[in-house]
Amino acid sequence: MTLEEDRPPPDWLGDVSTGVDAWTRRASAPAAAPAVEDNGRPVSRRGGAPPPEDTAVQVPEADPESVARKILLDQLTGQARSRKELADKLSAKNVPPEVATRLLDRFEEVGLVDDEAFARSWIASRQPGKHLARRALAQELRRKGVDDEVAREALDEIDPADEEEAARALVRKKLRSLSRVDDTTATRRLVGMLARKGYGSGLAFAVVKDELAASGREGPETAMDD
Repeated sequence: MTLEEDRPPPDWLGDVSTGVDAWTRRASAPAAAPAVEDNGRPVSRRGGAPPPEDTAVQVPEADPESVARKILLDQLTGQARSRKELADKLSAKNVPPEVATRLLDRFEEVGLVDDEAFARSWIASRQPGKHLARRALAQELRRKGVDDEVAREALDEIDPADEEEAARALVRKKLRSLSRVDDTTATRRLVGMLARKGYGSGLAFAVVKDELAASGREGPETAMDD
């Protein structure tokens, strides 16, 4: 009898499922941790201390003021912003409040943050481009965090004639799409459009009446006061 014949048979012999389980347990057993060299000698990490931290890739913690300054400069590149907009951006980036206040004060001192200039710039871009009236512009500036008195001084620079001409341009453009509706409906839609742009009802009705008449249509009989 040979040596192999003396060896007892495995416990899974004759049972395929048991044999598969035995095989998969061996196949899925975790491999030994790879050895690493220590002064030329192989050393196993199993049970040993973790490898030393690589100090070459450590980055020093960024200075909050330097980070905040870069955020402000990035925000001001190519576009004026109100102080509140900048403060909100710094807050969203978790800049400490005392650092944010100190930097914003410094930026104001050198003229990089100027709510008066911002208000005038905002009006110059929104009034002719979007044909917005003073009321709508005042609401936008308030949402931007501009002080009401600062906004009022900038809004006072708007020429009333320019505001009226902007309203007329809006009505003339909208009239092109209202050729198939009756005059009463056209009047209601045109006045509503001007109201959404911030125009008072008195000016809105007067402009709509004039523009409807100029196009050969009848306008509202009376204008309402603001």
